[in-house]
Amino acid sequence: MKLRIGIPKGSLQESTIALFRKAGYHISVSRRSYYPTIDDYQMEAMLIRAQEMPIYVENGVLDIGLTGKDWIMEQNADVHEVTELIYAKEGLAPVKWVLAVPNDSEFHSIKDLEGKRISTELVNFTKNYFKKAGINVEVLFSWGATEIKAPTLADAIVELTETGSTLKKNNLRIIETLMQSTTRLVANKKAWQHDWKREKIENLACLLKGSLRAEKKVGLKMNIAQKDLESIVALLPAMHTPTISNLADKDWVALEVIIDEKVVRDIIPELKKGGATGIVEYPLSKVIP
Repeated sequence: MKLRIGIPKGSLQESTIALFRKAGYHISVSRRSYYPTIDDYQMEAMLIRAQEMPIYVENGVLDIGLTGKDWIMEQNADVHEVTELIYAKEGLAPVKWVLAVPNDSEFHSIKDLEGKRISTELVNFTKNYFKKAGINVEVLFSWGATEIKAPTLADAIVELTETGSTLKKNNLRIIETLMQSTTRLVANKKAWQHDWKREKIENLACLLKGSLRAEKKVGLKMNIAQKDLESIVALLPAMHTPTISNLADKDWVALEVIIDEKVVRDIIPELKKGGATGIVEYPLSKVIP
């Protein structure tokens, strides 16, 4: 028996494969094949665009897949959402679908677009969004390069963005955020009810989430004199109480802790001043709470 898994082809492909590698699964992709190899004989993978993934999982072509919450909503797919995985093409944050217009446009709010044309890949969601707002627009499907559609082919666009830099490069400004979206691991509902597949899926989800938790954290270990221990511990913004071990010299202890990577550059000098010695910083592959 094998678990059939969909890997998102396109913008999420490289970051997904990197996440799997950190979780302990090595995926190899051939340029001419849509069937990557994965070093788990109980899994078989297929490259599918995130936009299509929810439907193939719903229909049972795939047992599980990674896709955005946006595409689940767009396709109105009946799938089981196993877990949220907050990562994207460039970083570890949600992405946004935004309504944007040319910088020199006369439109400054969604209400200004009454009777206008909107170009987007996210057609169904966009139609529903404007309908709920009571604004009549024509929504046109975009086959790509949506940023260049306004103002010649459309009055405004609804486009996915992480940082907004591509919109700025194309002389577009955002007038409203329609939704935020994150990556989701989704399962076919029958596969989720299958004991063996469910356990396999849950184990995978645990490792993927653990790998994401580790992305922005590092481990620190150091030696501390007993007399300095209390003041050193007070400096540490730990996830939990640090691990403290006795050394051969009973006047000293070893301390180990996991902290956010962004605070390391500030805290290490303070630890050194406080009396810590032998300070070692090391990367983490997974953090499982």
